[in-house]
Amino acid sequence: APWVHRLVGRGSGWLFGAMAAGLFGYFVSKTGMVVHGGVVEQSWAWIDALGASISFRLDGLSLVFALLVTGVGALILVYTGGYMKDHPRLGAFYATLLLFMASMLGLVLADNVVTLFVFWELTSVSSFLLIGFERQRESARRAAMQALLVTGLGGMALLGGLVMLAMAAGSWELREIVAAGDAVRAHPLYLPAFILVVLGAFTKSAQFPFHFWLPNAMEAPTPVSAYLHSSTMVKAGVYLLARLHPALGGTDVWLHTLTWVGGATFVIGALLATRELEMKRILAYTTVSGLGALVMMLGVGTEKAALAMGAFLVTHALYKGALFLVAGVVDYGAGEKKVDRLGGLRRSMPITAVFAALAAFSMAGVPPTLGFIAKEFVLEGASHDPLLWIGVALAAAGATLTVAAAGIVGLGPFVGRVRETPRPGHDPGLALLLGPGLLAALGVVGGVAPALFMDGLASATATSITGAPVEAHLHLWHGFTPTLAIGGAALVVGAVIWALA
Repeated sequence: APWVHRLVGRGSGWLFGAMAAGLFGYFVSKTGMVVHGGVVEQSWAWIDALGASISFRLDGLSLVFALLVTGVGALILVYTGGYMKDHPRLGAFYATLLLFMASMLGLVLADNVVTLFVFWELTSVSSFLLIGFERQRESARRAAMQALLVTGLGGMALLGGLVMLAMAAGSWELREIVAAGDAVRAHPLYLPAFILVVLGAFTKSAQFPFHFWLPNAMEAPTPVSAYLHSSTMVKAGVYLLARLHPALGGTDVWLHTLTWVGGATFVIGALLATRELEMKRILAYTTVSGLGALVMMLGVGTEKAALAMGAFLVTHALYKGALFLVAGVVDYGAGEKKVDRLGGLRRSMPITAVFAALAAFSMAGVPPTLGFIAKEFVLEGASHDPLLWIGVALAAAGATLTVAAAGIVGLGPFVGRVRETPRPGHDPGLALLLGPGLLAALGVVGGVAPALFMDGLASATATSITGAPVEAHLHLWHGFTPTLAIGGAALVVGAVIWALA
């Protein structure tokens, strides 16, 4: 990558983006087959003494994550070329970002315990390098070390849990571990394996009380924040829990641990977001909140909850990626990061303001965006929690605070009176606007016509989580239901909180 960047110059971002887009196209070509139950498998012998192989498997769950890794990654690479065009170490940054992309792809496609763990640790190492890329700043070095320590120690716990799972199931292959769910749950090693796996997943996906490292990781350049901390690495723990749900799920300890921790993280993350002033830190805490919602749905574990997890997984990546990129555009164009010093930018940055508003509406769950559909599914999924009132209360509180945070970070900088900024605000070029524009637009298209891509992706994800075929038919109008009333109340109350903030 550094050599290519020296050769191509400022066009290297488009070149690397085209490569990632080619990978995205490859996975899109497999969508029809995978959605209808097909899989793609490849395996090579590796450690014969352990029975371990380098094996990969593309099914519904890994397909959705592979599409996010490559699709969002392509836009991030193009964005990087514009945002960091004058950085003296841009070639090294591309190399590290591509290493991370390869690591994430390996993680979500791995079908062997050892293979998965190797790529899991590679994501920790490459994210350490990306978070601390501005190594001359002590704050960046400290944030990178903190992220590495938290996720690295969690990875050590995960290794022990994966080995125990392999022993309980009698296989190192993930598909065989998942298929042996009844035997795993009845095995004496189930509880210690569960605890260790959950520790690994919770540290990676910044669940309470391990949530503190993710906002601090905003010391990284904006492309890193938009990629690692909204669409990829922080969702690795969620991916792992979803992948192992058929083997570890369905027990009281799974239900209570994931529901309580996920629900608490959902609310705490959104609450902390409303108390921050810097755009990226607000978005980081809402990412923590969104990850909590995903974990909560996995804890509930019903078919409705699995569909909610699938719908919200994609929705969150779209609007959060767009808003992180918008935060970078605002900093790039106006030279300011704090929302209390921003206002009226819609006049000088009208295109950016439109993209920010669309993404904020999806984050808040305003119809006809995809965020509205996902919010309805999350509230519906929470209503299937055996601890009914607790699940609904946590989901409603989290949704309300998310609305307020969406207004603060997505609308606040662009409305109201014009505030003086270090630089006169202006809309940047195509490289910086392509990512937020496309991601925000997909959030609207997915809401208006979910059958285009969301039905298949949500169905494929839910099928992998539950272990049985699940049909998804997403649409905007479900009639006058309790979830509609709760969602409407969340919008109103959240808007009031934003207005008073």
